[in-house]
Amino acid sequence: MTARLKETYNDVVFKSMIEKFGYKNVMEVPKLEKITINMGLGEAKENAKLMETAVEELGLISGQKPVVTKSKKSIANFKVRQGMPVGAKVTLRGDSMYEFADKFFNVSLPRVRDFKGMSKNSFDGRGNYSLGIKEQLIFPEINYDKVDKIKGMNIVFTTTAKTDEEAAALLEALGLPFEK
Repeated sequence: MTARLKETYNDVVFKSMIEKFGYKNVMEVPKLEKITINMGLGEAKENAKLMETAVEELGLISGQKPVVTKSKKSIANFKVRQGMPVGAKVTLRGDSMYEFADKFFNVSLPRVRDFKGMSKNSFDGRGNYSLGIKEQLIFPEINYDKVDKIKGMNIVFTTTAKTDEEAAALLEALGLPFEK
């Protein structure tokens, strides 16, 4: 965990969450459990090179080796057979999770064109937040000249919060900019 984020989490998050929600025990305070980054690539069935570049870019973005996801069953309408590679994903935990969150909130999101903040409607009812990114170019690790195809991705923040309100307060305290 970056020193700045660790300091923020320990001081600001704990104190504000305890005051706001009236927790009696420090262990009740919600924590960020994991961040999952998923890149679905339906076009990869025609172009195997697309999967290789996606895995490489996802590795650069996350700092961790991605896992190639394969289709679970055959779907004739989509021309997909069971076991074909259809995407890549990375699950971040611990220090790498907090470093990615810090970089994502403070460097990547401000690079989004016409950015007004993240929607508060993307919670799942159990304290997890999902968002979609339309292009991988917002991450500073991606070289614009080497990109052959713009690919989007889904990012899921899994927390130990019991309600969406607690999770929103946690993510806001960590630095996720929500729309006003």
